[in-house]
Amino acid sequence: MFGCFMKKVTETVAQLARPVAEKNGCTLWDVEYLKEGGQWYLRIYIDNEEGVTIDQCEAVSREMDVLLDQADPIETSYILEVSSAGLERTLKRPEDFARFIGHLVEVGLYKPMFSSKTHVGRLLAYTDGDVDIDAGGETMHFPGRDIAQVRLRMEF
Repeated sequence: MFGCFMKKVTETVAQLARPVAEKNGCTLWDVEYLKEGGQWYLRIYIDNEEGVTIDQCEAVSREMDVLLDQADPIETSYILEVSSAGLERTLKRPEDFARFIGHLVEVGLYKPMFSSKTHVGRLLAYTDGDVDIDAGGETMHFPGRDIAQVRLRMEF
């Protein structure tokens, strides 16, 4: 029940945030609503091909503050944060994976596979939640049920 509420909050906020992000030259990457250390946080992640500026985060935050006061989708107090999705962002949706095929990723697992809970390699495929990577010439397959998260890794 509670998970449904949180999903409804993030979906509602995403609908409000998408046009605001676009108006400010960005795209909406993700929305999170979670409790950390006794405090609720509403996090809006935005993206831009050239990189997100502080001014863009500030503009989106100001507009979202007004929209959230009007729509009032959250009954409790929370802290609103707007930031860049980051270079080592988490991939969640099929379109995220499709966009980053060939990029270096880190696959985090719930339990060890191939002697480790973390594997780094080039993203080869994403199919119905399953992920394939090329880890130094070896293709590794991870069933979606075993994956805790997949995120981009920076290359130096």
